Amino acid sequence: MEKSEMANEKRNGAIADPDKKSNAEESDEVEEDPFQAIMEKAGNHGRFQLMYNILFVMGLSMAGAMCYMNIILALNIPDHWCTVPGREQTNFTLDEWRRITLPKSKDNRGAEKYSSCQMFDVNFTEIDDWQNWNSTSANVTACQNGWTYDQKWYQDTIPSQENWVCAHDLFVTNVFVVGRVTEVAGSFLLGQMGDIFGRRVVYYISVVFCSIGRLSSILTTAHYTWFLVFSGLAALTINSLFQSPQIIGMEISREQDRSLIAIYQSFGWSIGTTLMPLLFWWLRKWEPFMWITTVPTALVLIFSKYVIESPRWLISKKRFGDAIRQFKKIARINGRQFDMSEKELITIYTSTKQEVTYGIASLFSGWRLAKNTCIMGFSWCVVAVSYFTLVLFSSRMNGNPFLNFLMQSIVEIPAYILGKYLGDKFGRRFTNSSSFFVSFLACIPLILLATDEKYEFVIMGLAAFIKFLNAVTFFTASLQGMEIYPTCMRQTGIALGTILANAVGVVAPYLVYLGTTVDIRSPYYILGALFLIGAIAALFLPETLHKKLPDTMEEARNFGIHDKFFSLPKAPPATADETTEKLNQTKFAP
Repeated sequence: MEKSEMANEKRNGAIADPDKKSNAEESDEVEEDPFQAIMEKAGNHGRFQLMYNILFVMGLSMAGAMCYMNIILALNIPDHWCTVPGREQTNFTLDEWRRITLPKSKDNRGAEKYSSCQMFDVNFTEIDDWQNWNSTSANVTACQNGWTYDQKWYQDTIPSQENWVCAHDLFVTNVFVVGRVTEVAGSFLLGQMGDIFGRRVVYYISVVFCSIGRLSSILTTAHYTWFLVFSGLAALTINSLFQSPQIIGMEISREQDRSLIAIYQSFGWSIGTTLMPLLFWWLRKWEPFMWITTVPTALVLIFSKYVIESPRWLISKKRFGDAIRQFKKIARINGRQFDMSEKELITIYTSTKQEVTYGIASLFSGWRLAKNTCIMGFSWCVVAVSYFTLVLFSSRMNGNPFLNFLMQSIVEIPAYILGKYLGDKFGRRFTNSSSFFVSFLACIPLILLATDEKYEFVIMGLAAFIKFLNAVTFFTASLQGMEIYPTCMRQTGIALGTILANAVGVVAPYLVYLGTTVDIRSPYYILGALFLIGAIAALFLPETLHKKLPDTMEEARNFGIHDKFFSLPKAPPATADETTEKLNQTKFAP
């Protein structure tokens, strides 16, 4: 077929097929996508995609996860108590000395323990007759001589080095809150920049700001205000650090590879968060741990020559010459010959007009799109609040903090595999709603058992199970966000979900504060309610499995318009290329 004929056919929709369904109800199930036909010429499932996904989708996700999450472990507060001089003049053991010098208070389970922030207001160096001394008549005061920290698990952390405890115990919580606030600002700014100036520009900004912010915060712990500023700077670009490469990866790959690309990123995240606690457990000092887990993010810049701009985004902006250059770059690494000219590309897209969008406001330009945006935003909120509450809370539970964190991280890997299987088998909508509902059910026994220490391992197991389900939801919600929004607004739409998630996620550190200082059940009451609402809301999202990525606002407004509520997605008929590929695999199978 001549190229001009092919161009006309692409422009008019597709090659005529007498068997093609003309029913409008099925028109959104399998639509001809001219971009995919062009992408196949350059290779949409080749060496370039594999290299890009490993280096930038998975590799950067692993490095970025460590750079982003290392602050959680570094800000752990070890068990501590008032330093009371005088023990060196006696033969008392540490436990005996604490019993004599420290009052008792109730912990978050209602059990009595030695106070972390108070001591008896007595000069113990002047006491000679210990047998007749009675603490019941002594007054209580705040720690006068600093604190002693339990070094069973850590040699030092930032709070133990800087004494961010007792009167300053909100210093740690405020660091996390500032991080959530700057994430909101960064998501709002960089999400729209990604759709205006391109994914590649935002990628570079994200890597540089995240690296500089975290490295600078390591050097400024003695100056709390500057530490807050640089911690906020590190969080400012963290979401776009993950989003930009993944969006590019999805936009240059086959439809059936979209969930696999999400798996690459999810695996990278889980590997990074799994390595972190093991590394800190080995090092025991926060400073070398922070350096080692931050530097790899900056080192990703070494591979910048392989970073491309999304040709799909370039076409949406009518930058056809730039798109051709990206196609040729992909084709060269894939070992393909790409001979399409800029003029031919213009001809294919000559009937399309560059849409005028109005930033985030465009996501509410139609009832269906507005509904999808609101539900996706709420899903992200529930995922974010539950994720950070569980992660922060895990490092403050009894027992080994590294194993607690490790358990929370390692369960994500099988969760992503399950999420991919369920999402590809039964659809994203069913998987999202089901994982939310089971999470709600798991909160019930947690609330009933949390105050009893003898069920500590059961509580840890249930918390890890909820984290497992949270990872399933995170995986499917991420995939849905990539697939529901149009090309011209894809990064903005995902950024809006992130903005809402982090805005609401500000409460997560305070939930942990309530759980650790007031009532250990408090976080689970709130999370359980959110899970139940999320399960119901997710059912009203359109199914995205086997659907063409929407390119225009009009396609996004009508996305899933003919979906039936009680239905599961059906795979489209296999194409000739797919049938040939399966026959070849069967023919050469051992």
